[in-house]
Amino acid sequence: MATKAAATWRSVSCFLHPALRPHRLSAASCRLCSSEQATQQEEAIKTSTLRPEPSSTHDWIGPPNPLSNLRPIVYRISENESDPEKQLRKLRQETENWNHNFWTKQNISFSKEKDAFIISHLKAKGLTVRGEDGRRRSLSSEEMAIFYKSFLDENRLRHANYNKEWYRRNFTITLLMAQVALNSLWRTVTKKRCKKKKSTPTV
Repeated sequence: MATKAAATWRSVSCFLHPALRPHRLSAASCRLCSSEQATQQEEAIKTSTLRPEPSSTHDWIGPPNPLSNLRPIVYRISENESDPEKQLRKLRQETENWNHNFWTKQNISFSKEKDAFIISHLKAKGLTVRGEDGRRRSLSSEEMAIFYKSFLDENRLRHANYNKEWYRRNFTITLLMAQVALNSLWRTVTKKRCKKKKSTPTV
């Protein structure tokens, strides 16, 4: 079972891995999770435990988490990892966990509030949650638009703070990536100079 789950992870070469992106919540496209999942997993918000060991050459990217809808990542640990590389890796991992926790809690809240909104409006119409055919009733797009706007308005400050923190983290990550790249370039140039000196014949 563990082997099958681990097989869903895919490797991505480190230089192809995209920078972390902000995850905005919109009325048209929200990160959704079912109310059943929210009920079962609200008390245990965590990322997948079936993770492959870190590689020295590439990152591992797993399947989307059912609650946060974010893909978990196991960042590579390069051989002879320098202090800036270690700092960068830890910050990226910490930011991934922070993103996962934020969107998990936000999606659970969204799902619960949406269900409550639908149930209350159906009751106001004298309708039950399920129809005579057993299917779950839904509201019109115009009625749901009221909920989407309300949810966004209520969480405006939370989303604004999230974006500020994400940009702050991403800026730091970008600086560290630049430092790591410059250090790598300097090591490469230094090695080439040393080889050139050794290969130059002395008179």
